[in-house]
Amino acid sequence: MKIGIICHPTYGGSGAVATELGKALAAKGHTVHFFSQSIPFRLGTFSRNIFYHEVELKHYPLFECSFYSLALASKIAEVAYYDKLDIVHAHYAIPHALSAMLARQILEDKCTNAKCFKLATTLHGTDITVVGADRGMEDVVRLAINKSDGVTSVSKYLKDETVRMFNPKKDITVIANFVDTSLFFRSPKQEIREQLGIKSEKIVIHISNFRPVKCIGDIIRIFYALTERIEATLLLVGDGPERSEAEILVREFGIADKVRFLGKLDDIVPLLSIADLMLMPSNVESFGLAALEAMACGVPVVATMAGGFPEFIVPGVNGYLLAPGDIEGMTEKALLLLSDHTHWLECSKACVLQAKQYETSSLVEQYEAYYTRLLEE
Repeated sequence: MKIGIICHPTYGGSGAVATELGKALAAKGHTVHFFSQSIPFRLGTFSRNIFYHEVELKHYPLFECSFYSLALASKIAEVAYYDKLDIVHAHYAIPHALSAMLARQILEDKCTNAKCFKLATTLHGTDITVVGADRGMEDVVRLAINKSDGVTSVSKYLKDETVRMFNPKKDITVIANFVDTSLFFRSPKQEIREQLGIKSEKIVIHISNFRPVKCIGDIIRIFYALTERIEATLLLVGDGPERSEAEILVREFGIADKVRFLGKLDDIVPLLSIADLMLMPSNVESFGLAALEAMACGVPVVATMAGGFPEFIVPGVNGYLLAPGDIEGMTEKALLLLSDHTHWLECSKACVLQAKQYETSSLVEQYEAYYTRLLEE
C-alpha cells in the first residue's frame, strides 16, 4: 500500500505513535509519505520506503494566520496525485483530517478520473478533550469525524468520550498505542548515572510535553515529600509551558540539587533503564504512551485514574492509580514501591509482561487490516 501519514512533529504521544507506525509499515514493505511542518522527532534515519514532505508555512502581509491547514491540503493533494496514495492517515481530527478532506476535493476538481485516497483519522485526545470541548469548534470536529472513511481512537476511554461529546455517525474502532519491546527494554548502564551525577539514590522520572494537564506541580510536590523520607533524584524529560513554574517551585522547595531538567530527548531508553519509578499525575490522559514505554523498561508507574491509564495499569500489580490531585496518596504508593525492593521487583516484572501485550507488531497488523477494510468498502 501507499500510505500518507499526517502528524505533528513535536514531542508527545501522538507524534511518536504516528512516526513509529509509519516506520513499522515501511519495514513491512509499504510506501509511507510523512506530512508535517518539520521532521517528526522520532523519524530518525530514512529508508527507501519512507518519504518526508515538509509543509512550508506561507506568510502574507495581509493576513495574520500562517495558512498551515491550506498548505498541508495542497501538499497532500500534490503527493496523492503523483504518487497515487491509497490511504491518508490523519493523526488528529483537527486540523489534519480537515486538510485531508480538502485535498480530496482538490483532486476531484483537478481531474475527474484522479484516484482519491481513503481517509483514516486517529483521535489522540487533544482534538476531542481540548479543541472539541470548545463549543465554537464542536461542529467542525464532528464534521472531521463523520467525513472520514474510518476513525480510530487510542483508548476505549477516548472512544467513549467522543461518542458522549459528539454522537458521531461514524463508528470508532479502538486501536491502542503500542511499544516496540525490542527497543524499549531495561538495560541499565552505570555511566548514565555517573553522567547525571547520581550515586545510589532512587531515581524518579517523568516524561511529557509539560502542558497544564500533566500537573507538573504535583510531581514536584510528590517528589519533595519523598525526599523527606528517602534519598532520591527526579529526572524531568521534555519541555513546555509549565517548565518555568516547575523550576520556580523546585527552587522554593530547596530541592534544585535533586532535580534534573533534561529537556527534549529522542533516546529515552537509557534513562528509563536506570529509573525506579515513573510519576504521571495527569488530570486527563487519552492513553499514556510514556507510561507504557516506561513499563516496557520495567519501571512501575504511579498515575491517576484518568483517561486510558486504567486500561493497562493494574493497581498493586504493575503500578498504582489514584485520584487526580491526591498528592498524599501518590506519595505513599511511591514510597511503598521505592522502599520495598521485593514488591518493586514483582511490579517491574509485571510491567514488562503487560507491555508485551501492546507490542508494535500486533498493533501494526491491526492498522494494516483496518486499511484493507477501508480500501475494500
